[in-house]
Amino acid sequence: MTDVSTDHGAGAADRAAPALEVKDISLRIGGAQILQDVSFSVPTGQIVGVIGPNGAGKTTLFNLVSGVMTPTSGSVHLDGQDITGRSITQRATAGLGRTFQTSSLFAGLSVEENVRLAAQVKEGGALSLTSFPRRGDAASTRARELLDEVGLSSRLGRPAGDLPHGDKRKLEIAMLLAADPSVVLLDEPMAGVASGDVEGLTEVIRSLHRDHGRTVLMVEHHMEVLMGLVERVAVLHFGHLLTIDTPEAVMADPTVQSAYLGEAV
Repeated sequence: MTDVSTDHGAGAADRAAPALEVKDISLRIGGAQILQDVSFSVPTGQIVGVIGPNGAGKTTLFNLVSGVMTPTSGSVHLDGQDITGRSITQRATAGLGRTFQTSSLFAGLSVEENVRLAAQVKEGGALSLTSFPRRGDAASTRARELLDEVGLSSRLGRPAGDLPHGDKRKLEIAMLLAADPSVVLLDEPMAGVASGDVEGLTEVIRSLHRDHGRTVLMVEHHMEVLMGLVERVAVLHFGHLLTIDTPEAVMADPTVQSAYLGEAV
């Protein structure tokens, strides 16, 4: 587990806290131990990857962090605050955003309307599919700005469900940015993305971190993409955390190589 620096006084401790920390997270379902005492932290402003063979517990970890599932034991901390008992909505309000392996869009609404709804909620409005924006209102303006940043400004009126996978992922990231999270969980963003769209989506993820200052934790099977983006890599294997280190150190680790049965990770 990565050490958290300490200082005198609660205020100093909060300032020193990592953006995201999981402490001894475990999940048991029936007689099956899905995760066992997983602990690591993501410092503010870093991008950290999570890898592991199929069934290692990567998506389960994301479900526990985001509130989709409740851990059997352990805790989740966001900016120094224990959020283990909070709902998905409460975690989102606190600054935690997430994408899923499968797209979670309003397929029948336009690209712009999807982002406008996210921005509208952030502005304090309701999530209304019938409340159309006024020209130049804050939510619509923000939506267009973000869609321009992710390279979708030419597709504002296109139904979200008609987009190719790569553009759907970009749209999801624009929606995340509209909600203004401090910490973002990306669950296999390259899943289903055509090879020709990988480079553009990679740059959008890099911008999410570099230009928008978001702390990012991402699961990704596309190793070339992952290793080119992250500063550290956490390796899960059968529910246990094998190591968390720099990409170079992880790739050279014989324990990691053994876990992947000698295959390149």
